[in-house]
Amino acid sequence: MSLKTALCLLSLPLAAQQRPDAAKLEGQAAALRALVEKAPRLALEKTDFHIQPPNPEFGIGYPSSVAMDRSGLIYVLQRSAEPNRPPVKGKADPVIVVSRDGKFLRSWGSGLYKIPHSIRVDKAGNIWTVDAASSLVIKFSPQGEKLMEIAVGGQPEKRGFNGTTDVAFAPNGHLFISDGYGNARILEYTADGKRLKEWGSAGTGPGQFQQPHGISVDERGIVYVADRQNGRLQRFDMNGKYLGEWDHLGMVTTVTAVGNVLWIGTQQRNENTSGPGWLMKIDAKSGKILGVTDSAHAHHVVNVTPDQDLLTGARPDQIYWFRKR
Repeated sequence: MSLKTALCLLSLPLAAQQRPDAAKLEGQAAALRALVEKAPRLALEKTDFHIQPPNPEFGIGYPSSVAMDRSGLIYVLQRSAEPNRPPVKGKADPVIVVSRDGKFLRSWGSGLYKIPHSIRVDKAGNIWTVDAASSLVIKFSPQGEKLMEIAVGGQPEKRGFNGTTDVAFAPNGHLFISDGYGNARILEYTADGKRLKEWGSAGTGPGQFQQPHGISVDERGIVYVADRQNGRLQRFDMNGKYLGEWDHLGMVTTVTAVGNVLWIGTQQRNENTSGPGWLMKIDAKSGKILGVTDSAHAHHVVNVTPDQDLLTGARPDQIYWFRKR
């Protein structure tokens, strides 16, 4: 290799330096398609979910994440404007609360977000949102009262997507945050927002990440990280000790632990991030695929309802509810 070639490679972003070649990606895609073909089909029916407009000016953009609380209220985190995309026609706050039948109830968050990314509901019914540009994680009451704000910080100089991606809740009440745009790390906080520690670095080895995009903690205290650009789901204990990984599930984008199973959104690594994919039910101990359904391009952030249905969003302005048949 010439000195000029080496210098050119070193100047590339880390993800570009370490991305497998096309032949390897196609081999992985073929293996994933074979697994999907053999897997049981989930008894879920994709239905369109529509918000009843509260006024003629109402309109939403991309529903980046959708969640439901124990009472059945649905929380939509939407982007009326996205980088490199035209703004939508209509006005709506970033956080929208609706009933199960789509009736608009309330909204909030104007001016708080740059790129709304993920929304989660904790066991106490509080609402948590994550911004992928400002790296702010905000806790709200169900009525929209701001209860806490965590400014993760430490972002490199960059515009657009350059911040945190998701938040998860541990059995001991601690918070785990994936910082996957710009950085490649996991951070742990106390329930009252005090930072305890962080781990991870950019790369392809154990405990390294290329865009940790989703995170969840199960009842045993195992931390699951959707390491999107590395095409794997990594597992850690709550001290950050690497426990293993599953690299047969494709480009895993999101993960939610419920009991002994994991729900993930994934796609082939040789597709762009808005390409077609699947929602999968995974055995949390073995990584075996227990069931699969087509995602209809909606696998960015998937949340599980109390009834074990799935809620997600798709561009440009579509919300999907995958209901049990």
